[in-house]
Amino acid sequence: MKAQQLIDSLSPGNAYPDFEDFAVKGITCNSKKVLDNFIFVAIKGTHVDGHGFIQEAIDRGAKIIVTQSTVHSLQSTKKIVFIKVNDTRKALAKLAAEFYGHPSKKIKVIGITGTNGKTTVTYLIEALLKEAGFAPAVIGTVNYRFKERTIPSQNTTPGPCELQSLLADMVKENIDYCLMEVSSHALSQDRTEGINFHSAIFTNLTQDHLDYHKTLENYFQTKAKLFQDISPNAFVVINNDNEYGRRLKELIHSSEIITYGIEHQADVMARNIKCDISHTEFILTAMKKKINFKTSLIGRHNVYNILASFTWAFKEGLDLAVVKSSLEKFDFVPGRLERIKCKRGFSVFVDYAHTEDALTNVIKALRDVSDKRIIVVFGCGGERDRTKRPKMGYVACELADYVIITNDNPRCEEPEEIIKDIRRGIRKNNYFILPDRKEAIKKSLSLAKAGDIVLIAGKGHENYQILKDKKIHFDDRRVVRECLMSR
Repeated sequence: MKAQQLIDSLSPGNAYPDFEDFAVKGITCNSKKVLDNFIFVAIKGTHVDGHGFIQEAIDRGAKIIVTQSTVHSLQSTKKIVFIKVNDTRKALAKLAAEFYGHPSKKIKVIGITGTNGKTTVTYLIEALLKEAGFAPAVIGTVNYRFKERTIPSQNTTPGPCELQSLLADMVKENIDYCLMEVSSHALSQDRTEGINFHSAIFTNLTQDHLDYHKTLENYFQTKAKLFQDISPNAFVVINNDNEYGRRLKELIHSSEIITYGIEHQADVMARNIKCDISHTEFILTAMKKKINFKTSLIGRHNVYNILASFTWAFKEGLDLAVVKSSLEKFDFVPGRLERIKCKRGFSVFVDYAHTEDALTNVIKALRDVSDKRIIVVFGCGGERDRTKRPKMGYVACELADYVIITNDNPRCEEPEEIIKDIRRGIRKNNYFILPDRKEAIKKSLSLAKAGDIVLIAGKGHENYQILKDKKIHFDDRRVVRECLMSR
């Protein structure tokens, strides 16, 4: 794409005397990735200010520099153009969308946001779309995938350049729908600026990421951006049982809203919920229709996930018989209450629960289907929201019979300090401390008796552990299987 076209998309009407137009080869905010004929966008990040790397970007071949502040020592020339904007994050997203030809206008992009449930909902809708004969893609926490391609996920929602590049590849592959998990960080950093959302889903909002957002209200207002900025032609699906979902409805004025719930009146509802260790049954009601559902996903939280998926499909006008068949056949999401085969008479589950609300939901789901003991292994991530640690310690020990507190991803924080924070919320004496996660998992399995349930929480699908500056291979599911085999 010619540079002038990109400049006009960002700074329409501005002339740059003697500027020689050229074919732009790429756009980046990382000076180390700059090549000849690139555009470099200087972004002031949390830890590093990209404005300090402008000269390096020029030395590497950048011909256009987008800045958020005046750089007095550098002036536009015949070969280098400087463009000053109010917000370089938004500028980067706009440039990326223009550079890749606005691919979100050529496929239907569904944005899914909320504290919990995003990943499960993407898997459920992906499955029902496939059953209905469509070609779906997913951008989310576990990975990015479409057709035969699977790309490891670095962030739940990638940066704008990678995001637009992925969408452009999907267009080439004739993808019909892209299901995108939209994180609060992505919304805060305008990564989705320039995305034309066909529809959006709000699952819930509970405490998380306060290390970044500082307050729950800030967190909510950030999530709300997805729905406030959405096209008037789009529709929105909201969990009406969540208090923030009900607040969100009051902030949306231009898009059609359809709701789901169990407790509060909604367009789509679940009644007569019955659970056991192997499945969940309920009656789904939607606009005077009644549908009997039976799913292998267990727990009330998964009923919400199914309701969100069904509500979206219902509004989209998909064949409800196909939707029902697909959702009932769906087996599991990697690392979300994923059952590990065990021949010792007790049950073992691995789950990604890493917030107070998620851990509460998962333990309660297991408590609802068993009157035997529940043994929980969990820890909290380092360099993340510290305020949720004692709350997670409290709910784990209140709801489970035995708890083993261990490491999650301590990163560069001292594991002992993380565990101290967890212990501050505990009111019972029903826990052990084993910082080595493998030893903690082994201990939980050795404690289990016939009929008991062991829950390994916090990391779910992750196959690594971050210890200081090292990232080692560690997969809870694999460790469980190895321990069960070795007795």
